[in-house]
Amino acid sequence: MGSGRLRGLPRGHRLGRPFGWFWGAYATSALGTWLAFGAFPLIAVQVLHAGPAEVAALSSAGAAAGAAAAVPLGPWVEFRRKRPVLIATDLVRCAALLTVPAAFALGALTFLQLLLVSVVVAAADITFRAASGAYLKGLLPAGDLLAANARLESTSWTTTIIGPPLGGALIGLLGPVVTVAADAASHLLSALGIRAAGRYEPPPPRRPETGRPRAGDLLEGWRCVLADAGLRPLFLGTALFNGLVMATSPLLAVLMLGPLGFEPWQYGLAFAVPSVGGLVGSRLARPLVTRYGQHRVLTVSGSLRALWPVGLAFTGPGTGGLLLVMGVEFGLILCCGVFNPVCATYRLERIPADRVARALSAWSVTTKAATALLTAAWGALGTLLGPRPALALAGVLLLATPLLLPRRPAPAAEPGPRGAGAASRG
Repeated sequence: MGSGRLRGLPRGHRLGRPFGWFWGAYATSALGTWLAFGAFPLIAVQVLHAGPAEVAALSSAGAAAGAAAAVPLGPWVEFRRKRPVLIATDLVRCAALLTVPAAFALGALTFLQLLLVSVVVAAADITFRAASGAYLKGLLPAGDLLAANARLESTSWTTTIIGPPLGGALIGLLGPVVTVAADAASHLLSALGIRAAGRYEPPPPRRPETGRPRAGDLLEGWRCVLADAGLRPLFLGTALFNGLVMATSPLLAVLMLGPLGFEPWQYGLAFAVPSVGGLVGSRLARPLVTRYGQHRVLTVSGSLRALWPVGLAFTGPGTGGLLLVMGVEFGLILCCGVFNPVCATYRLERIPADRVARALSAWSVTTKAATALLTAAWGALGTLLGPRPALALAGVLLLATPLLLPRRPAPAAEPGPRGAGAASRG
């Protein structure tokens, strides 16, 4: 088992039955998430008659509090087998989400409950991502990680294309609460799929010294990432890039649905169609790395993705404006579709096996916190300057993010401890 591959698993593009079950579970959960996309704000507005401030708090404060709650979970996950953690976080998300339709049916749904559920789901999402990265690194050898991450990225964009239109149809027919129930069911099916993947998993790393939790464990993920010459700039650049891109979404919605007069279906179309670019990009990632090398693809795709968002500041009314948004979003998403699986693979290769969960947890917590902070800041800028100047400022700042990409291939990462088994080969 030292090679990190189950005996008899086929080589090449066939990644084996355990990964197949994991992939299916990921697809089911992702589809459920996109079916329920925007359901909580709609419930807050339509059912609870919440105002703009409450809806903003639901989106930003819920994510920020969930990120804070996930901080101590990284060390907890690190020294446990990851498969049971994946199943447990799926079940937690399922149970938390089911409380919403249950309370609605009983006439007892409150805004506080929506906020608490969003916090629990956000914390469980971060924990699941950290555990899934460590699980994947232990399940597959290094040579298969890019193929696996490309398939997961492709699936993510496919569900992005399919989920929101289906969710919108369900909301129109049955209301937003039904899509929350569908999301809960998807997490239950995901838990069953991960359970069906089998019990194979390398033993987790042993907790050092006394075996008891230490305060320093909470910061170990950040120490690991910031101490690595290859990961440090990528970590900072990814947090800034993702935060600025997400911060512009509400401003673009205000601009398109307000002064420019686009209909909601046009706004949805402007983002659904370009998601095809993510599907194309994720399929190109592996061939491009094979031909040009990991570092070149990482830096070129990471640089190209930063060139597009500034174009959103020039969005105008009518068909021309709609086509401009679709073109900008297609280019951005295409580059991200290439960059994301290459980045995920590079990250897994460089993180020592005994720190994967903590490092990935720190990465997700930082990204979510940066997104919440920048979204709030750009909301204030949009109020003061107007949405178009705020979009332009974000686009200009994004042009500087390629400076935070690794400029040259970093020295090889130190291998993880032998006790991590197959994972140390990732």
